[in-house]
Amino acid sequence: MKKEILFICNNLNCGGAEKALISLLQSIDYSKYNVDLFVFRHEGVFFENVPKEVTILKEEKIVSYLYSSTKSALSRAIKNLNFKAIYLRIALFFLSKKYKSGVIIEQYFWKHYAKALPKLNKSYDVAIGFQEKNPIYFCVDKVTASLKIGWIHTDLEKLEIDLDNELYYFDKLNYITTVSDGLSDRLKMKLPQFASKITTIENIISSRIINDLSKEAINFKFDNDYFNIIYVGRIAQEKGLFMGLEAVTLLVKKGFKIRWYLIGEGNQKEQLIDIANKNNVANSLFFLGLKSNPYPYILNADCFLLPSFYEGKSISLEEAKLLHKPIVITNFSSAQDQIKDGFTGLIAAMDANAIASKLEQLISDEKLQLSFKDNLKNSVIGTEQEVLKFYNLINNGQS
Repeated sequence: MKKEILFICNNLNCGGAEKALISLLQSIDYSKYNVDLFVFRHEGVFFENVPKEVTILKEEKIVSYLYSSTKSALSRAIKNLNFKAIYLRIALFFLSKKYKSGVIIEQYFWKHYAKALPKLNKSYDVAIGFQEKNPIYFCVDKVTASLKIGWIHTDLEKLEIDLDNELYYFDKLNYITTVSDGLSDRLKMKLPQFASKITTIENIISSRIINDLSKEAINFKFDNDYFNIIYVGRIAQEKGLFMGLEAVTLLVKKGFKIRWYLIGEGNQKEQLIDIANKNNVANSLFFLGLKSNPYPYILNADCFLLPSFYEGKSISLEEAKLLHKPIVITNFSSAQDQIKDGFTGLIAAMDANAIASKLEQLISDEKLQLSFKDNLKNSVIGTEQEVLKFYNLINNGQS
């Protein structure tokens, strides 16, 4: 008899956790498992990549009232006499006035949000909250399952999450899975009472699939007169893009011909454009938008830059490694888990001058670029075998 599995996530936008979920879903043996997917908000470029075997559960109508302006949402809720939506928008309004952090607001809003969400009717063998906060809360509060797993994709301490708020939910989970040994070790140190529950399953990255996709034709070509740098991820504060832009600006002013291409979307885009304009480097910064297949762009760029303040285990970085790109990253907490400094890439201190210095070192040394490519070619990067750890965890309680 097939096991019934439920995955829960926020959306299927172009983020690392979302990409990891799609890779896992594409790796599951559907002759042995039935899989349902609950997505809070039905949006995102990755919806088209969900395997046909997966049943996507309907979006709750109340969600539509949470992603527009307060005035618009309240007006619509009053018109429709939707008292739950009116309550939620008022609660969200006051939380937004009281707290600056979106992370904290999401945490504290859940007790209100949960009142408007029904429990799922179906019972599962395994339920997995595949992201921090709401998906884990939903898994605990709204799902009946024999085994419950919370999947952590980032460094909670760097996220500035209220860990005390999470203790109730972590206590109710059977397992807490992280995406790297480093993350697991830090979480065990921070929350030793849950150490026996914490395990590691790395993000699944298929070398065969990514190499095949990287060869697809695209209507785009880099200018070989420039050193072309690529970034893939959210255009968000925690990704250090302002710091990266400052580094690029420093090098352009020194006479380097550089273009930095960003794949992704987010709320920092307009501000980055304004800064580039003010510093006269607008012709060195390009936004390519969301790409369901970013791999041809990574393959044909000269360098992959990730100037993040924190990461769990960056999938886009692992993909750049798989495509043998010279890499520059900042020294976020899991950097050493992903790059051997000077051997498979360069790790810079977390400031613009240091990033600029590492980029300059790479641009000026073609032998170094070639050595990184060769060393990456000789490294084992694909993690398809991680699905076996997943099977062990849901079947035998070990990963």
